[in-house]
Amino acid sequence: MIRQFGPETALLLIDVQKGVNVLEHWGGPTGRRNNPGAEAEMARLLAAWRDAGLPVIYTQHDSREAASPLKLSLPTGAMIEGFEPAAGEIVIRKDVNSAFIGTDIELRMRQHGITRLVIVGFFTNFCVETSTRMAGNMGYDTYLVPDACATTNRVGPDGTDHDPETVHALSVASLHGEFCTAISTDQALALTKADAPDLTRVQGNE
Repeated sequence: MIRQFGPETALLLIDVQKGVNVLEHWGGPTGRRNNPGAEAEMARLLAAWRDAGLPVIYTQHDSREAASPLKLSLPTGAMIEGFEPAAGEIVIRKDVNSAFIGTDIELRMRQHGITRLVIVGFFTNFCVETSTRMAGNMGYDTYLVPDACATTNRVGPDGTDHDPETVHALSVASLHGEFCTAISTDQALALTKADAPDLTRVQGNE
C-alpha cells in the first residue's frame, strides 16, 4: 500500500524552463524529445497539489556552461508558461544536476515538514534522475512520475544516436525499485485524496 499524500509530501518540479526545448543543444543536429504531453501531465499535478494545499517546490537551473540555454540571464531560462511559482511555493536555484548540491533544499524541506517527494520535470536522465537518486539515498520517501517527465535523444561516444524514448525508459527502469517508486500521473492524483492499497511501494536501500 502507498499512503495518501498529505502536507508532508511535496511536488518537486525539476527545471520546467523554456531552454529544455532547445533540442539541438541537447541532442545535436537530430535533436528531438519524447513525451510531448509531459507538460500537460505536470500541469495536472501542479493544479491538484495547489487545490489540496500541498507543498510545491521548483528547481530553476542556472547553468555554469556558457553555451547552455538553461541560464537564468537568458530568455530560455524562464519558466515555461503555466509553471510560474505562486506565492509561498519554494523555488530552488541550482547550477548542477542535483537539486541537493549547493542549495538549501534540505533546510527548507525540514522547515516545512516535508519527508516525501513526488518528482517530475526535465530531463529524465539528467537532473530528474540525479535528484531522484539523491532523494532516495538521503532517506526521503520518493516517487517518480515518468509520464510527467521527458528527455531528448543522446549521441553516444561511438556516434550512436539513442532515441529519447529509450533513454527515458532506461532511466526510469534504473530508478524504480531502487531509488524510488514510479507511479503514473493518475495514480499520483488519486493519492492526494486517499491511500492506494493496490499499489506497492518498492523503494530500496532501506
